[in-house]
Amino acid sequence: MSINPKKFNTYTFFKLPAAWWCGVRLRHIDPEKAVVTVTHRWFNQNPFNSMFWAVQGMAAELSTGAMVSAQIQESKKKISMLVANNNANFSKKATGKITFTCKDGALIKEALDQTIATGEGQTFWMKSEGVNEDGVLVSTFNFEWTVRLKQ
Repeated sequence: MSINPKKFNTYTFFKLPAAWWCGVRLRHIDPEKAVVTVTHRWFNQNPFNSMFWAVQGMAAELSTGAMVSAQIQESKKKISMLVANNNANFSKKATGKITFTCKDGALIKEALDQTIATGEGQTFWMKSEGVNEDGVLVSTFNFEWTVRLKQ
């Protein structure tokens, strides 16, 4: 995989500045799993002294999207990617450092192979779970990604 956390975090500074300024950082990426962290700070908080839900969403989406982007790049094909749907569940206040992990990398290859073989767009759902420093689940996000060959 040619995407590494340092390069990707530099990319977010220029292309996803809201995520970068909120402290969203890719920590690990491989074909099966990606890990993204974000720390609760004044800048990304809500009125209830916890992390704003949208900041959690940025971190969760990045943990799925970084792998999609990496596998598209690896395929050497011109393929577009887009989130078509998402849902989330919040189970505890997000304070401190929150770590979002997605382990659904295997789903991407199957969808990319199918869209390359058929020329038709494909959709697939990926889950990212956010845990606090104590390992307690604070939120779960699901993203429906669509991929298709560019014309």
